[in-house]
Amino acid sequence: MDHAGPPSGELLEIAVDVARAAATTAHRMWAEGVSVAATKSTVTDVVTAADRAVERQVLDALRRLRPHDAVLGEEYGAGDAAPAARVRWIVDPIDGTVNYLYGLPYCAVSLAAEVDGEVVAGVVRNVFTGDEWTATAGGGAYRAGERLRCSAETDLGQALVATGFGYDPARRAHQARVLAGLIGHVRDVRRQGAASVDLCLAAEGRLEAYYEKGLNLWDHAAGALVGVEAGLLVGGLGGRPAGPDLLIAAPPALFAPLHDRLADLDASGGP
Repeated sequence: MDHAGPPSGELLEIAVDVARAAATTAHRMWAEGVSVAATKSTVTDVVTAADRAVERQVLDALRRLRPHDAVLGEEYGAGDAAPAARVRWIVDPIDGTVNYLYGLPYCAVSLAAEVDGEVVAGVVRNVFTGDEWTATAGGGAYRAGERLRCSAETDLGQALVATGFGYDPARRAHQARVLAGLIGHVRDVRRQGAASVDLCLAAEGRLEAYYEKGLNLWDHAAGALVGVEAGLLVGGLGGRPAGPDLLIAAPPALFAPLHDRLADLDASGGP
């Protein structure tokens, strides 16, 4: 009996094929004209018809290719898959929906595969640029055939750091206070608006580090694997794993000073 589960490379091949097709659909729907289909947590937390159509396409493809796996998606939740499945796919159909709506080139299809609760394969595919980042657990992270290495920067004061903000006004106000306390201690701050893309940019050293409160698993499952496989440390505060309270991704030399500064600023606090 096979106790190892499917090879991560096999799962990555499926993920890449499904994500590429999904990104093509997303781009086509944007070109045809997209509009807001609904709101979620607040009036600024939008979902487009494309979010739903793309996730449905991904679910249908995975059900056809691997019918016994579970799927967790942003728009349709856990669906009807058996909870005992060893393999679970985690999909964000369009990470960076507001960017997508406005045609800003920071949005992506994010698809990861878990085996027995561990993310072992992931792909992030930029809807507009076609940039594609992939990783397998223990197998490295890649873009366009090039293996990725995170920044070698060791001075937090020279670090370009990305972050993001929640949709709730009270949470944004708290996050703005955290940012105000951090920005004088780093080179500068960027806010692209898509967690998966930020993690991949940090993985290839185009950013030094990234942090954000309020992320869901589908926001970071694939991107965090890309980051870890490129040498980033990814975690939460006080040794906890990354989660809704806080995600920090940084090279080893920068993780502790960034972590401590964010802890002092109560980055995981507030609404």
